[in-house]
Amino acid sequence: MKSFNGIFPAIITPMTADGRLNEDAFRQVMEFNIQAGVHGFWVAGGTGESVLLDDAENCRIAEIASDQNQGRIANIMHVGAPTTARSARLAEHAAKAGCEAICCVAAVFEGQSARGRDVHYPIGAAADARAFFVYNLPSATGVEITPDLMAKIQDGVPQLAGLKHSAPYIPYVKTFAEMELSCLIGNSRLFLPALLIGATGCVDGPPNMAPELWVAIWRAYEAGDIPAASKAQEKASSAAEALSVPFKFHGAIKAVLGQRLGIDCGDPRPPGEPLTAEEHAKLADKVVALGLDCCGQ
Repeated sequence: MKSFNGIFPAIITPMTADGRLNEDAFRQVMEFNIQAGVHGFWVAGGTGESVLLDDAENCRIAEIASDQNQGRIANIMHVGAPTTARSARLAEHAAKAGCEAICCVAAVFEGQSARGRDVHYPIGAAADARAFFVYNLPSATGVEITPDLMAKIQDGVPQLAGLKHSAPYIPYVKTFAEMELSCLIGNSRLFLPALLIGATGCVDGPPNMAPELWVAIWRAYEAGDIPAASKAQEKASSAAEALSVPFKFHGAIKAVLGQRLGIDCGDPRPPGEPLTAEEHAKLADKVVALGLDCCGQ
């Protein structure tokens, strides 16, 4: 099994002008990040607009990601859906497509706080022994995966490898680490602090745009140079703040990647809002000011 340590951009889903999946742009974004040194991808998650994709699109994305990756790093494919049966079918397909791991958000409408084990087991089992990650995103699901609930899932899902922790209570990272789970922090501005209390890596959208900034944090941390890692974290956090906070999140990430790679990543899928012409211009200026206008150089 591949390790799940390091930086895992939550990759965007580029769209064509008429709103379809842009396969060529997806491959270019993926390769750009691979060449920058990332350790894997969180595919078709929140940044990838998963809730706005149909099952056929999710299946095709799993196929493209595996084909482009060719086993170089680890693709963690999100298979969350409103029903367990749909998630299980998506998990089965992701495994057949060659994804190295799967992940799943809690069922949004089901209130599964007491049934985490029962809900996650069939999804994990469908993925042909692939590593399984829980996606802890209570702001979207209304269900927080607490350590107690995670212990039930851990007890009942043998494929469980860890979780993406996107809940607000960060000290749980240490608890999950003590449970021998791979805990990927869901806030890239807290990458280094989370590593220092036991996280194994980070999954977030902003690293799509400037993967080299977050790879620098990891490399300094791995080398034991915490002062350098801290400086790298400050630089990466400043970039994330400048490029995503003042703008519409999905539109901003797509626009920055389009500018850096010289491609069109399209607009967010409705009801997501596109950037205005004024926002595009302001964002483009920020990319230049941050020295990110030359494709990772």
